[in-house]
Amino acid sequence: MVTGTAPHASRTSSDTPSTLDGSHTDVLVIGAGISGIGAAHRMRADFPDLEFVVLEAQDDRGGTWWTHRFPGVRSDSDLFTYGYRHKPWRGPAIASGDAILDYLDEVIDEDELAPHIHFHHRVTALEWSSEDNRWTARVTRTDTGRDLQISADFLWMCQGFYDHDTPHTPHWPGRQHFEGPVVHPQNWPADLDLTGNRVLVIGSGSTAATMVPALARTAEHVTMLQRSPSYWLPAPTVHELAALLEPLALPAEWTHEIMRRAYTQQLDWLADTSRTDPDSMHDFLIETIRPLLPADTDVATHFTPSYRPWQQRIAITPDGEFFAALREGATSVITDTITEFTREGVRVSSGEIVPADIVVTATGFDLAVFGNIGFTVDGEAVDFSTRVTWRGLMISGIPNMAFAFGYFRHSWTLRVDLVNDVVARIFHRMRDRGASVVTPALRPQDTDMPLLAWMPEENFNAGYVRRSQHMMFRQGDREPWTHMHEYSHDRTALPAADIDDGLQYR
Repeated sequence: MVTGTAPHASRTSSDTPSTLDGSHTDVLVIGAGISGIGAAHRMRADFPDLEFVVLEAQDDRGGTWWTHRFPGVRSDSDLFTYGYRHKPWRGPAIASGDAILDYLDEVIDEDELAPHIHFHHRVTALEWSSEDNRWTARVTRTDTGRDLQISADFLWMCQGFYDHDTPHTPHWPGRQHFEGPVVHPQNWPADLDLTGNRVLVIGSGSTAATMVPALARTAEHVTMLQRSPSYWLPAPTVHELAALLEPLALPAEWTHEIMRRAYTQQLDWLADTSRTDPDSMHDFLIETIRPLLPADTDVATHFTPSYRPWQQRIAITPDGEFFAALREGATSVITDTITEFTREGVRVSSGEIVPADIVVTATGFDLAVFGNIGFTVDGEAVDFSTRVTWRGLMISGIPNMAFAFGYFRHSWTLRVDLVNDVVARIFHRMRDRGASVVTPALRPQDTDMPLLAWMPEENFNAGYVRRSQHMMFRQGDREPWTHMHEYSHDRTALPAADIDDGLQYR
């Protein structure tokens, strides 16, 4: 791909505390990650006459790609579908965090978005006034501690779906006795030296799949300790179709679209077959990795999950690098539960002590409902767990607010692009009707509609979903109050969505 800003180079804005204080804008975007930058692009492309401001709590752009700096950080989705529809991806399908930041920087530069993005601005409260028909954001500058406020006609929540500040770390007895460092990938120390150390990684999800081979390049040995196995898929860093297309010197837009369709078809097959024929998908995934494992591997114990395929994320390992590290003896896998930490490592339920000089808790994250920001509507606090979503991009009873939420199985950005299309249609409808407010509202036939879980466990049961169900918004049993469809459904349903059904304009 075309190289942009140097890896992790800061684009921190130089605005003073008075730049935004007391100002008003047409659209306020919260978050400058993949979703927020996509929303900002749409504002520039489709509504050049509207003013917009992007607020980011972190000290730079990129969201998860800025906050995660552990060794080997990379995508676990292909970049042809994770990248934006409008912006061709020009690199290998699996890319490093730095390459993704470069890509986002190109979008920021090409669309001249930098003046609209304000870092160090943490939104602490969002208040809607029906009298004024506007939102007021209470904001704290994280670099100065100064408080300010900004008002907006429309609120676009693009803050991501997990808590960037506090990663999920279980409580383990005796942790205080361990003599080495215990680090979470979300808070990786820049000066941590792994050379010659025995590293214990707790967890076997996407983060562990990413970092274990990278840690093994410098550590003496890396042990991955998992409570239960995950499904794995060795994926080529460069798709064979991309390799065939490269000598043809096609325009980047053509290659991007061809590869986007190829990966979408593959993802559709994985998701649909996992649902309709989970046994055959289970066999496919297990038999795909079996030849890559050391000959003496107990596949049933260490690589056979207890859930059906795609009830949790499949761990992607580019070119099978994780299995290569296993075969070389640089890494090993233990499947057991932790009884306690000791001075020299952790004791598992079998009684074995797993020795370690450094422990990495790749134990995931917790969801954050709209960035854990407090919402009020006309002075009344909003409890999102009692409200229902309109097509997974607005919330019942919340005026002039849209949000970006992507996919767990397909690439996140595929849905972000679709959501942006619907929001743009709603903006145009408001203009056509001379409306200043749009609010999702249950129809008369929805009065007794049951409120279902935001994510049914039979659909997707990752730990961060189970831990957070109680605080998430709900969905109904009928359109337009449903969410968590696959891309194969949304790519036709959302463009055809009736933006009058369930929405009130005034």
